[in-house]
Amino acid sequence: MANNSYSGVKNSMVEANHDGEFGCTLKELRSLMELRGAEALTKIGESYGDIQGLCNRLKTSAVDGLSGQPTDIEKRKTVFGQNLIPPKKPKTFLQLVWEALQDVTLIILEVAAIVSLGLSFYRPPDAERDHCGKAAGGVEDENESEAGWIEGAAILLSVICVVLVTAFNDWSKEKQFRGLQSRIEQEQKFTVVRGGQVIQIPVAEIVVGDIAQIKYGDLLPADGVLIQGNDLKIDESSLTGESDHVKKTQEKDPMLLSGTHVMEGSGKMVVTAVGVNSQTGIIFTLLGGGEDDEDDEEEKKKEKEEKKKQKKNGSVENRKKAKAQDGAAMEMQPLNSDEGADAEEKKKANLPKKEKSVLQGKLTKLAVQIGKAGLVMSAITVIILVVLFVVDTFWIQNLPWVKDCTPIYIQFFVKFFIIGVTVLVVAVPEGLPLAVTISLAYSVKKMMKDNNLVRHLDACETMGNATAICSDKTGTLTMNRMTVVQAYIAEKHYKKIPEPENIPSSSLDMLILGIAVNCAYTTKIMPPEKEGGLPRQVGNKTECALLGFSNDLKRDYQSIRNEIPEEKLYKVYTFNSVRKSMSTVLKMADGSYRMFSKGASEILLKKCYKILTANGEPKVFRPRDRDDMVKKVIEPMASEGLRTICLAYRDFSTADGEPDWDNENDILTGLTCICVVGIEDPVRPEVPDAIRKCQRAGITVRMVTGDNINTARAIATKCGILQPGDDFLCLEGKEFNRRIRNEKGEIEQERIDKIWPKLRVLARSSPTDKHTLVKGIIDSTVAEQRQVVAVTGDGTNDGPALKKADVGFAMGIAGTDVAKEASDIILTDDNFSSIVKAVMWGRNVYDSISKFLQFQLTVNVVAVIVAFTGACITQDSPLKAVQMLWVNLIMDTFASLALATEPPTESLLLRKPYGRNKPLISRTMMKNILGQGVYQLIIIFTLLFAGEKLFDIDSGRDAPLHAPPSEHYTIVFNTFVLMQLFNEINARKIHGERNVFEGIFNNMIFCSIVFGTFVIQIVIVQFGGKPFSCVALSIDQWLWCTFLGFGSLLWGQVISSIPTSRLKFLKTAGHGTQKEEIPDEELEELEDMDEIDHAERELRRGQILWFRGLNRIQTQMDVVSAFQSGTSFQGALRRQASNSSQQQHDVTNVSSPTHIRVVNAFRSSISLYEGLEKPESRTSIHNFMTHPEFRIEDSEPHIPLIDDTDAEDDAPTKRNSASPTPVSPSPNQNNNAVESSNHLLPEPPKSGTPSAPGSPLHSLETSL
Repeated sequence: MANNSYSGVKNSMVEANHDGEFGCTLKELRSLMELRGAEALTKIGESYGDIQGLCNRLKTSAVDGLSGQPTDIEKRKTVFGQNLIPPKKPKTFLQLVWEALQDVTLIILEVAAIVSLGLSFYRPPDAERDHCGKAAGGVEDENESEAGWIEGAAILLSVICVVLVTAFNDWSKEKQFRGLQSRIEQEQKFTVVRGGQVIQIPVAEIVVGDIAQIKYGDLLPADGVLIQGNDLKIDESSLTGESDHVKKTQEKDPMLLSGTHVMEGSGKMVVTAVGVNSQTGIIFTLLGGGEDDEDDEEEKKKEKEEKKKQKKNGSVENRKKAKAQDGAAMEMQPLNSDEGADAEEKKKANLPKKEKSVLQGKLTKLAVQIGKAGLVMSAITVIILVVLFVVDTFWIQNLPWVKDCTPIYIQFFVKFFIIGVTVLVVAVPEGLPLAVTISLAYSVKKMMKDNNLVRHLDACETMGNATAICSDKTGTLTMNRMTVVQAYIAEKHYKKIPEPENIPSSSLDMLILGIAVNCAYTTKIMPPEKEGGLPRQVGNKTECALLGFSNDLKRDYQSIRNEIPEEKLYKVYTFNSVRKSMSTVLKMADGSYRMFSKGASEILLKKCYKILTANGEPKVFRPRDRDDMVKKVIEPMASEGLRTICLAYRDFSTADGEPDWDNENDILTGLTCICVVGIEDPVRPEVPDAIRKCQRAGITVRMVTGDNINTARAIATKCGILQPGDDFLCLEGKEFNRRIRNEKGEIEQERIDKIWPKLRVLARSSPTDKHTLVKGIIDSTVAEQRQVVAVTGDGTNDGPALKKADVGFAMGIAGTDVAKEASDIILTDDNFSSIVKAVMWGRNVYDSISKFLQFQLTVNVVAVIVAFTGACITQDSPLKAVQMLWVNLIMDTFASLALATEPPTESLLLRKPYGRNKPLISRTMMKNILGQGVYQLIIIFTLLFAGEKLFDIDSGRDAPLHAPPSEHYTIVFNTFVLMQLFNEINARKIHGERNVFEGIFNNMIFCSIVFGTFVIQIVIVQFGGKPFSCVALSIDQWLWCTFLGFGSLLWGQVISSIPTSRLKFLKTAGHGTQKEEIPDEELEELEDMDEIDHAERELRRGQILWFRGLNRIQTQMDVVSAFQSGTSFQGALRRQASNSSQQQHDVTNVSSPTHIRVVNAFRSSISLYEGLEKPESRTSIHNFMTHPEFRIEDSEPHIPLIDDTDAEDDAPTKRNSASPTPVSPSPNQNNNAVESSNHLLPEPPKSGTPSAPGSPLHSLETSL
């Protein structure tokens, strides 16, 4: 890709030079955009005179923009390129086929089939035929024996089928993703000025010379030069890595780069570079769109090898280094310092984010276990077949090995081998990963219709486990259509909008002027689209309400804006979450300045010292008056759920000279209050119902808003988040912070744990409060399940909280680009009830996979047992290789399509979330699998061993090598498939429901697949002949087969009558791998991998044991060194024994810390084996942390080793750890045991369970 884009660039350069139309070439503009700050300004000065000159050269107007004529736009696209970065080429169908062929089991099958094909053409001379044993002879018909090649060919054919189907599935999946990607890209629009009109166009349509309007929260789509800006600050970290926001002005630094975020302010820019020529595009081009991935992987592998070598050397310094790094990664840094928070975010992102999604983790683990079982079974099958054959031929029949017979014997062995491989093929559930992808892709496609645009696939499934939703108020719970409904103006509180005559004209003029200039010029009220509709609100909705208020007062704000265009505003302090207000300064004709401010009423009123009276004169406004006003005006408004906004102004006289505009505190004081308005934002009608559904589904909804607490409480009650009479908390941001921080102002997890379970409304909250709350809930260990938190956000400042949450929802309409970038799902209609839909789909994905598993495992169990026992008893598998492959195809591929596309039902919302550790296969499912398995095995074995008598046909057992297919075995095969078909209907329900047909016609895919499979089965049996080892059956026989198949539906009813609770012996399967189960050494290795692949983990257990062994040796050396301090060895051992026996929170006295060291060392060596099975017994330190069995009463004084700088280190990172009881007090609170006891601890402590003074770990470290 790199080459194309470069050549594209070159061509367009050439054209540009021919094309003398524009006064600057692509090359010039590119080199201009590579300069920054002062250099860029001098360059613009030299080449173009000024920015206006640049606009003229680009043939655009700084005020009216481009003409917008198609010919002009096209010309610009050809000369300067389009604003898109060409995507990577998708894999072709052939590549996908090649990938599908890489499957090991398929390769084995192909080889076996080819060998079998080759051998089938060998004919031994007839005379010797009889010497080769019974099994070889006995073929009466000549042309029958010539059909020996058919089986090999059929296997090859079916392998090709399987491969094509797999490749096709992958291809359609890829296609869906591309569609999704382009959907996401089309959603992105940007505001530009064309022909004097402000319009929104898709980002890809932006061309060089466009005048783009940029505002707070935008992600810049192209490079440009600033023409006019207010208070503009840009976050350029995506390009430069500098986290500080860069101030942009025309005078100092006008260069704006694509891919950077506007963090504050607004402005206009002229676009100078788009697509591959913009700064982001150039970087993409250099990356070559990811063509060099392979090399990177090779390098990674080499690095890994190096790492392993170093590990094996186990040299002390290496280990110390690793420990130190690990320790650093595990310790959390104080949140108060910015870099700390940043670094901590990065480090935290390193660990948990690596996990595949919960579901994928559970599935991969399950698939590996099933695969291993299948492998064992198939190996045993082959061995038994071979042994039986050899014993029978050479021992019982007592035949010599004749040279001429060798190919025949080999043919037998190949046949046995093929049977073994087919057992393996059936046992390995290739359909699992397929089912997940189909299910997720299908859900994502359907979620589009429910207004959820999913950006990360696994978010869809995580949503099903959500236990908490932290939602914004404005726009999500409410309609985000704001209107002023009350006002306090001229000393009078109007409950509805006053008549303009009642207001003194001077106050009214001041009010309208203030509203017109102090609202962003991008905000406007447009005429309604339909006759009689509501006027359209464009831009910030609160400002729209104010502009609407000026219209209601029969004044036109637009005429004022025409008089005072944006360029004439002297200075603008834009709104941000810190100021919570916005101010605009005008320079008056006499040289004085007037500033208009608007903002949250309780904040602005504190800065007012005058107020306009009934006759329009300002009078003094004392704190006492302010409290009166809060009680009589603001609180009543807020309790009705209104948002209160105060409008004020201030005059700066010429006598005082020019104020210092950068000193905001001095500027924003001494205001004169014009009026206070109450803005209503009605609750969306569907929200209360959606919230009820959430609460019924076991999901707690919390409201986090910047509004005042009374407004928030009123809206929360309307929505049903707060029920009257409930004991829940509503806190303001300040109070919340006061409660969760200790004396030093650091956040403590225990304090958060006291608050969050009851917290329902957090008002006047800053984005950091939101982030703190989300992080606090996620890291909390109070509940038995780890909480899975979904968060909604729309502002730029919500980015951190959206990223931190398990699922981040961004608003599609009101959301800024920054929020969308950080989110997992975009709500295209900004509606809370769409979140409930997402929960439904998420749970549905989980259930679909479980349905598929229930079906798949039944088939696997039955097919493997039938093939195995059949092979052992009759020396031939009742289900032939080709038949097995067909069964495998219907089960794996078709069933995954049929069951993974079940639409969700409302009943999904009636149960509690599953949680991260719930097994995939519940006991009810296990009951169904085993129950159906028993039924199918009984039927199959009855048919196999007594079928010939029941149906009065020839027995198909003990047939010679190339014998023609028998009716007997055809009936077995047919019944088997029909039982699977009917069981597929059973599998639609997994919670033990009775009615398996409920809603079956809502899923046409399911119906058509079941019907289609049935039709193909008829064709195979009636016309399959030799390749499928089938004989045509009579109607009678078909009816019997169908009846036996139908029996599995009836049997399903019997099974669901047995209560699961009675069957205590049933085990669940498919638990997720918990983070705690992954040994630390392994985590270090996994750092370099992109995600933890559970299959690999299973397979690499062996190597890990080696590393562990080396570590243990090290530990034992530590023990020896511990003994040098001369304490009793037996004492320690005895204690160790007694502790392991008690394993409860007993208290044993240990006389000196050395014992702990010893016990510690022993502990860790014992837990080597335990650690593999159960997560509780994590190595050494954790046991200390979670079972504080030692009361250390030490006579030695405790000397703190490390100055106590901050206790934030103690924020718990390890989930589910019981918090240790404080034991003996000690001055040191720090948990930096890593540095101090490095040579002692076999692994650095991962747990940051708040180490109370004197928790065992801590005194251990102190007394060192």
